[in-house]
Amino acid sequence: MAAVDRIAMYDKSEQSILNLRVEEHAILVKRIAYHMMLRMPASVQVDDLIQAGMIGLIEAAQKYDGSRGASFETYAGIRIRGAIVDEMRRGDWVPRSVHRNSRRVSQAISTVEARTGRDARDVEVAAELGISLDEYFAILQDTNGSRLFSYEETFGEEDSNIDASETSSAFTSPLEGIQREGLKKALVDAIAQLPERERMVLALYYNEELNLKEIGLVLGVSESRVSQIHSQAAARLKSRLSGWHNE
Repeated sequence: MAAVDRIAMYDKSEQSILNLRVEEHAILVKRIAYHMMLRMPASVQVDDLIQAGMIGLIEAAQKYDGSRGASFETYAGIRIRGAIVDEMRRGDWVPRSVHRNSRRVSQAISTVEARTGRDARDVEVAAELGISLDEYFAILQDTNGSRLFSYEETFGEEDSNIDASETSSAFTSPLEGIQREGLKKALVDAIAQLPERERMVLALYYNEELNLKEIGLVLGVSESRVSQIHSQAAARLKSRLSGWHNE
């Protein structure tokens, strides 16, 4: 058999494996996309996230190297999340008013906590903003999609034995690596200091990968309330890590 024919057969075989991996893990793209919808505004269509995630899955199928010790599903999950995050970066779907309100909420939380020396309560933050509690909850609902603090981007690439250069589109200098590690430690410490319910929502969502409805059943509250708790936790983290955020 000619060398050209052998190469053609090899390429066809490789393509078959690639196609099989994509087909078998397409459901993973949908699961991750729906999971990440929590931080998206209502105007975002889940189909857009699925499309971006499918690009990540195809890239994972092309670049996967089993010798590195990570399963394909683990590697693909990282690439899928990365592709969706890249799509989020490229298109800012959040209105400017939502960004302004998220900054106002974080500042109000910071002001209340500096004054009282304890965790700010919903009613206190609303009073500091000069709005009703219902209006405050509405702002939290809106700001849920603004990625007040990207927990997933900070930890998403540290979950497996994969070279970071394979899962990040940007070059990271040694100084940036040190800063990233410092930010991670500060974030872990800040999360540990959150009110119990906010800490639980983050753990159930990011660690256990439960959806809003499932978290609501665990906590005995509505899906919309879970969304509000998540947003307030993000705003509280942003206020407490304002130094890192500004840098």
